[in-house]
Amino acid sequence: MELKTKIHAEDNRQELVITRKFDLPVELLFKAYEDAGLFAQWMGTNVVKLEAKKHGSYRFETTSPEGHVVFSANGTFHEFEPNKRIVRTFEMENTPFEVQLEFLKFEKLTNDTSQLTMHIVYRSVAMRNQMLQLPFAQGLNMAHNRLQEIAEKLK
Repeated sequence: MELKTKIHAEDNRQELVITRKFDLPVELLFKAYEDAGLFAQWMGTNVVKLEAKKHGSYRFETTSPEGHVVFSANGTFHEFEPNKRIVRTFEMENTPFEVQLEFLKFEKLTNDTSQLTMHIVYRSVAMRNQMLQLPFAQGLNMAHNRLQEIAEKLK
């Protein structure tokens, strides 16, 4: 089955470009990234902190059924333009991965459809390639599918 979330990785480049079209108004798509409750639902994680504004920060963590933290990530918002753009850092804690820089662009296609374009920059080509060895594409596609399902109910 073809994934709806597309990941483009050029050889010898330290970046990824990810695109996904949603059957959601751009305002609803953006809300899924700025509302802690919505974000927690579609990402399947606990939002510890989400200051959705320029110079704000965020932190989330995923726990096992026993309550042990199995994944945590954090970052800082460098730009935050509602319904248009987010520029942020993203750091997976307790992993060999270094901080990455993410440019998220939210585009209105029609009144009921929108597109998310994520441009992610890694420190090196090797780090980017290491990320692509993980089930990254499948996980992101699953999360975006949940985003579509959950946000659609808010229409």
